[in-house]
Amino acid sequence: MSAVTVKVGDDMLRRESDYERGRTSVLFVDMQRIWCEPNLDPTHPQDADSYYHKRLRQTVIPNQVRILEAARAAGCEVLHTIIESLTLDGRDRSLDHKLSDMHVPKGSPEGQVIPELAPIDNEIVLPKTSSGVFNSTNIDYILRNLNTRYLIIAGVITDQCVDMAVRDAADRGYLVTVVNDACATYSPERHEGALRAYSGYCWTTDTDTVVSRIQGLRQA
Repeated sequence: MSAVTVKVGDDMLRRESDYERGRTSVLFVDMQRIWCEPNLDPTHPQDADSYYHKRLRQTVIPNQVRILEAARAAGCEVLHTIIESLTLDGRDRSLDHKLSDMHVPKGSPEGQVIPELAPIDNEIVLPKTSSGVFNSTNIDYILRNLNTRYLIIAGVITDQCVDMAVRDAADRGYLVTVVNDACATYSPERHEGALRAYSGYCWTTDTDTVVSRIQGLRQA
């Protein structure tokens, strides 16, 4: 798809426009123990030597740590979304999650964000009970209150919850960046297929580029 520039107010914008200080947020999608530690996910059991967990351990988590540290240093808003029911018995879950037997009880240890990315004071954590964070949380309301225009997304699963966040954010008017080497799914084919499928909704780039741009906000 060719690059297109659109005038919005006084700004000329492209999908890959430079980030703006005070208008850039980072969203980490479902980086929880249950999905990121081997054999905790009952719906997709994966041992430590699987493609998925190797990618998380060797590539995705280290890259997300770099993004997180850069975002905090630059004063960007950092948000974490997690799959977690609002109740212990999960009666508030979506029908799809009930049919999929997906339930992370409120407050359960395996539902916590992994230690490497643990939220600090004043960072926002949004529990959700659907694939799409925009469907089962008030994230749109929050991002608008934070004056967000640029939304950087990283997390799991590339072709499921990340996919939903990307498309829904784009539909609501955010300029979305997907960090391709800070996302994971269960095979290289699924990962690359997902990135191709929603490439029209976002700017897809790598951790080095995103970190460099975020660091530039410190001098802006």
